[in-house]
Amino acid sequence: MKCWALCSLGMAVLAGASMSSAAQQPAKVFHIGILSPAAASSTKAFDAFRGGLRELGYIEGSNVEIEYRLAAWGYDRLPALAADLVRLPVDVIVTDSPRATQIAQQATDAIPIVAATIGADPVAAGLAMSLAHPGANLTGFSGAGTELSGKRVQLLKDTVPGVSRVAGLRTPSVGIFHLQATEEAARALGLDLRTVEVAAPEDILPGFEVAVGAGAEGLVVGHLRGPGYARDGGLLTYGRDVSEQFRLAAGYVDKILKGAKPADLPIQRPTRFQLVVNLKTAKTLGLTIPPAILDLADEVIE
Repeated sequence: MKCWALCSLGMAVLAGASMSSAAQQPAKVFHIGILSPAAASSTKAFDAFRGGLRELGYIEGSNVEIEYRLAAWGYDRLPALAADLVRLPVDVIVTDSPRATQIAQQATDAIPIVAATIGADPVAAGLAMSLAHPGANLTGFSGAGTELSGKRVQLLKDTVPGVSRVAGLRTPSVGIFHLQATEEAARALGLDLRTVEVAAPEDILPGFEVAVGAGAEGLVVGHLRGPGYARDGGLLTYGRDVSEQFRLAAGYVDKILKGAKPADLPIQRPTRFQLVVNLKTAKTLGLTIPPAILDLADEVIE
């Protein structure tokens, strides 16, 4: 009986020591790198990503650290920023534009990459082997197909039937396929399209001046990241909710941190698009939005 009691006591002491040792082990802290041409981390898209991480139990400063490498719209800075993330190194790189994704792929074939928005056709762009099995170290969420570019031109014409000259605002994140689709749609509708290149925020005002000087009566932005533009004062927007894609990207990051291979996670395409109409802006411009457009709208800002 004494031996049993002593042996039991010894086992209890050993178990307690083991539990104490385990309790003292520091929790794993994951490092997530964000590579983006953006200028600030306080965007709705990044907020949605961080919110998605919190929903999955990742708390900044506790079990996850986010390393932002933002180019402030200086696209030529992206390679150096990507190399910096690889040197750290981070556990996962999250990108938010086709260009950033391409540069991240060039920087590493070992660190998993989750592209929150990877472009309309990542296979044609050479970023992935297929949507179902991307291959290598990449997965993520694609943009809409080029048909969306044509749809935006059509919506502009339907909203302002008298328009005949339009400007197409193009940034470095807009692929050639989207530009071609915009041009084809404009020709089909009998519109005179003038493409204006905008590489950085400081180019926007001069770009508008070029458009006005060319007699443009409307503007089509080649790459609209969600409904926020109309909410911020644009006349109307039609596109996917990019913030939602960033929230979903957090789910892919979670899977990868738990052992999933990005090559086995299919690239997802958006299934829902939102049409947002701003009646305040229409009034300022002296426009009357046709009832048919209002009937189609998912959101009308009055």
